[in-house]
Order: sequence, then C-alpha cells, then structure tokens
Amino acid sequence: MLTGIETAMAGGPWTGPGAPPLPTWVQSVEILRSDEPLFESPDPRAPRRGTAAHRSRLPLFEAALGPDCGGRWLMVGPMAWVCEDVIRLSRLPALSASPAPPAPPSGLPYQYYFVGENGTLGYRNFSSAEQGYPDAELDPDFVVAVVSLREQVPGDPFGLTTKDLWVPLRDLRPARPTLFQGVEHPTQGQAWVIVDSATAYAQPAGMALEQRYPRFTPVEILESRVVHGAAWSRISGQHWLRQGDLANRTDHPNPIGLKPKERWVDVDLDQQVLTAFEGTRPVFSTLISSGRGTGAAENATPKGEHRLWVKLQTSDMDNLEDPDASRYYAIQSVPWVMYFKRGYGLHGAFWHEDFGRVRSHGCVNLSPMDAYWLFTWTSPRLPTGWSAVFPTPYEQGTLVRVR
Repeated sequence: MLTGIETAMAGGPWTGPGAPPLPTWVQSVEILRSDEPLFESPDPRAPRRGTAAHRSRLPLFEAALGPDCGGRWLMVGPMAWVCEDVIRLSRLPALSASPAPPAPPSGLPYQYYFVGENGTLGYRNFSSAEQGYPDAELDPDFVVAVVSLREQVPGDPFGLTTKDLWVPLRDLRPARPTLFQGVEHPTQGQAWVIVDSATAYAQPAGMALEQRYPRFTPVEILESRVVHGAAWSRISGQHWLRQGDLANRTDHPNPIGLKPKERWVDVDLDQQVLTAFEGTRPVFSTLISSGRGTGAAENATPKGEHRLWVKLQTSDMDNLEDPDASRYYAIQSVPWVMYFKRGYGLHGAFWHEDFGRVRSHGCVNLSPMDAYWLFTWTSPRLPTGWSAVFPTPYEQGTLVRVR
C-alpha cells in the first residue's frame, strides 16, 4: 500500500476514508500566518513537527479527517500535518525542495538595525506612518530585523520589520556583522589569534620580531614549550607566539555510543572553540563566545552532552521579563538558532565580534557565516518553506557536547 507521499509522487494527493476529495486544480498549500504549527499526525494534540513560514507554499501529499479541524487535515511533508482551516489551497506549485542555498553575503537572512539613542516608533500602516498614534515604541539599542524598504518622501525610507511594523530608518543605525569564518577540515594544531595584534618572537621569551599577526588570523601550532612558567607556540618557521594570544582546537575522547560517521559538535569552553565532527574526523572548526557565567549560573553555558531539540531559522531573544536585569535588551529574529538544552543554544551573533572570548548570556554565539554553515549541516534538516523543525525518531537532533 502506498503512503500519502508515495501516492503524491505517483500522481497526486491521496485522500483518506471519509475525507471530501480535493479540487483537481490544487498544487500546493499556502501558509497564511507566521510560524503556523505543523503536527506529527492529523491531531493538534500530537507532538509538534515544526512551523511553517508565512506565505510559503508547501507540497500536498495527503488529506484526512481528524479532530479539532473544520476542514481536512493536510499532510505537507514527512510526518507534518496542518489543518485546512488556517491555510489556503493554491493553484501555484510548491516551493521547490533543494539543497541549502549558498549563505547570504553577510550570513544573515535580513538587514538588522539598532534603534538610536532617542528610540523610535513603529506603525502598522505605512501610508499613515507618523501621522497618527504609533502601534509600538522601541527603546534605544533594541534591534530590529528589516525585510523591505519604502519611501513616503524621497530620501526618507521606512523599514518593514519582521514584526510587521514600519519604522523610520533615520532613527536607526545599521548592524555591521563580522565576516569572520572558521575553517573546514581543520588540522590537529588549528588555532586563531584572539588579541588585536600578536607579536612574533624569534624564540620563546626571546627577541621580538617586526611580524605582527592580526586578530582572527588562522594559524597552525607546530610546537609548544613552557619557558620561565609561560607557554609559547611555534606557528611557522621560527615565529613563536604567546599561547595566551591564541585559542586552539584541543582533542578529547569522543562521546560514547556514536554511530559510525555520525555528525556531532564539540564545544570547548576553555579555548572558546567549536569543532564539528563526522565520527572521529573533524570537518569544521571555529571560534565562539559562550556564557559569561560559571557553574550553575543562569548565564553559564551548560556543560554535558545534549541533542538539538529544535532548530529555528530565527528566534526573538530578550530579557524584558527579568525584573532583576541591570540592562534590558531585545533582539528581533536572531538567526540560525539551534537549541540544545531548554533556552540554551547555538546561534548567529551580529551585534559583536568577540569570538574567542566569553560574552553571551549563556548561549553559544557564532559569527553569522559560521552559524549558517552549522545550521545547514546539523539535523534535523529544515525543509523548504518551514521556519522551525523538531527532531523525530527517524531524524534525531545532532549531539552537542559542551565541556
């Protein structure tokens, strides 16, 4: 017996017993709201499978009857169902499923802006922006993600945020994300300079050379020595650097129980280095910024072995509900989020470039380009047109070890 997906591939959606037949013109399912829930079976009490992005068109494989839905339940992906009440049947073809596209030039899905020192106001209606009461007030240094620009007056653009608010760009300043990227197929001695300018020496504790290595320069440690209680590393020829000026990848026994060639991620808090593995083979390594706290502190990155429990293309992050916060922050649409323990996760950070140093509120910060690479490499894979995805027994979340 063919499954719904196999039937659709063979010629059209399959309709379950008792369900009204689908119109012959239907080619896809159009999502009408942001982050529309998808369920593992045709029942809103079933486990969540993911969320669909606003205005995306998803393929249609099967229709069935189920509880708490006035229309049919529609299967729009493997183990992914949505109620017909919250979608529109479309004559247009579904978005094509394809391998992950190349990373955007900045590694970011949107243009991001910081609210200026005087704050700004947001409006739902572009045509009446700044002519009536605002719909939102945004504080200084809050961050908005802008999806498009329009002008009422030439030279005075407004940006439409991911929250459907129009804000004047004159009140904002653009984020300037770092273009730092890690390295693929890292060597055993892979390291990076983490100070603004590292001085090279002819020998450990010897004469300083004119050569300087700027921050984020990737180097390979060829030899290490301790002289007069200080650690030194040789990186090329007779160029020695202070070990304290470097962050380097370190080897550690693999987690127990991994499948052969299984993908997993190692986070070294001491060195502030993340390495992605396929089995025992390192395939990618980069600098991170982990939580400032230690031990069980709320702003400490939790150690241990965890599996990704959800992946989101973007997620809002703030501390606006923390009455004890010394300073409030709110960042719209933080990109490439991979949660591995409760609200702790891996994600892109465009608001700083302190990679190689502790910095975050507890998450593992990556440069936007590195976060995108890791997001497309880890499982579960985010299907085309989805905004979030949960693991299933058939596609587990990638293992993340924090040590």
